[in-house]
Amino acid sequence: MATEAEVLVIMPHPDDAEFGAAGTVARWTREGKDVVLAVCTNGDKGTRDRDMLPETLARIREDEQLASADVLGVKEVVFLGHPDQGLEETPEFRKEIVRLIRTYRPETVVTVDPYRRYVHHRDHRICGQVVLDAVFPYARDHLAYPDLLAQGFEPHKVRQVLLWGAEEPNHRSDITQTFALKVAALRCHESQVGDRFPELEERLRKRATALAEGESFELAEAFYRVELT
Repeated sequence: MATEAEVLVIMPHPDDAEFGAAGTVARWTREGKDVVLAVCTNGDKGTRDRDMLPETLARIREDEQLASADVLGVKEVVFLGHPDQGLEETPEFRKEIVRLIRTYRPETVVTVDPYRRYVHHRDHRICGQVVLDAVFPYARDHLAYPDLLAQGFEPHKVRQVLLWGAEEPNHRSDITQTFALKVAALRCHESQVGDRFPELEERLRKRATALAEGESFELAEAFYRVELT
């Protein structure tokens, strides 16, 4: 059984969490919290290079994710290995997420908000919804997935969920001291953002500044926070 972690971040593709939550993740690891990253797909379709083979891209993106995790101070990354654009809301996928939650027993689960209107990547929508369903009630109830219980995966109650990409966030996280690490982590995803700096960095800074408006800090990431009691 793996070591328990205080935070479990579940993302659809490599690099998604870096855009949505990397500054906060870096702050947590600096504070001594154990954070685990789980990547649902291998990102094997995320390229405009007509000569790139999917299996080659998947290997590249896994290496990039591991390098990014190292920058952020994350010691463990779990790769579920689903094909890019291939997530489905199935009992089997939900069981994978329940197993992760019962394995690492986090206080906080972080994922993408599934409720954005209009154009929204399907993998993001399905990942977010399945994670929310896994958190409650499936990870909590011992009669859900009795085969997991028989294997020693005891029920677990998550205390809070943070959803990045929310259209109406209710929680802002101070990343003033870790914004540079967020940028450095994104730079590790060369296959995705290599040709977009420094414009991307400037856009991220403007966004983080806007999200911190009215707060006592300079730069922020925003989430929709759900407390579970």
